[in-house]
Amino acid sequence: MPVPIPQSETRSFERIKDHYLIEKELAARLRTGTKDERRLLYATVYDELFRRVPDHPQLRSKRDTRGRRREVLERLKLLGHYLQADATYLEIGPGDCALAIEVARRVRKVFAVDVSREIAANILLLKNLELTISDGSSMPVPSGSIDVAYSDQLMEHLHPDDAAEQLANIFGALRPGGTYLCLTPNRWSGPHDVSRYFDEEATGFHLHEYTVSELTLIFRKAGFRKLRVLVGARGSHVSLPATLVQALETLLAMLPGQFGRTLARRLPLRLILGAKFVVQK
Repeated sequence: MPVPIPQSETRSFERIKDHYLIEKELAARLRTGTKDERRLLYATVYDELFRRVPDHPQLRSKRDTRGRRREVLERLKLLGHYLQADATYLEIGPGDCALAIEVARRVRKVFAVDVSREIAANILLLKNLELTISDGSSMPVPSGSIDVAYSDQLMEHLHPDDAAEQLANIFGALRPGGTYLCLTPNRWSGPHDVSRYFDEEATGFHLHEYTVSELTLIFRKAGFRKLRVLVGARGSHVSLPATLVQALETLLAMLPGQFGRTLARRLPLRLILGAKFVVQK
């Protein structure tokens, strides 16, 4: 069932509903569009969303410098285990590029690949940071050049066909032994987009939310063989075999009605199911 709007949400119910209806309308274009149409649609619908929803949480977080700084430091703590000074780093879906800019101060080269320039407009980028626009699945970076690739809350925004193609392209962009860290919400504890207040399944820009079981199959199909998950928060994590989280999902599926989903939304299960994938070429 839909979740209640939290007290921390500063927008009115009417503004949240407007956001939901706009996002649902735009997402339907991506869901029903052909592959050729989607190549142009990703940039179009995201630019339109940010224009029509000026109080979108992503735009507001861009103005919350203190909160955004805290998030960036937490992500740097996670990434720090994989970054070397001579590394080439790729961030897919960098948003306002705040994290990419900080990483660029620590490594040799950074590529930031997104479908829209709107959220990063008027941001000063460092000389070793290159922002490029993708069609939603391509990786416009030199093949075999990336040491560490990273995405946070990205895969769920892609059409499943494009997500599979993008993973294959990320695999091709990595050097032998290169690492990809993928953070994406688990469907069991969802939906995680604005539709969570109105629908039981994601109907906004989360075109498909994944389980760990699904992701394991998709990563292996893309060519990745070394796979593990990180469980934790605030930059502190422990490594677990993906099979343990898959077993938990199997148990949840055996529970009657919506009980499994209700449990999945509570701590500590929400934390475990929200595992971060680390895969290597």
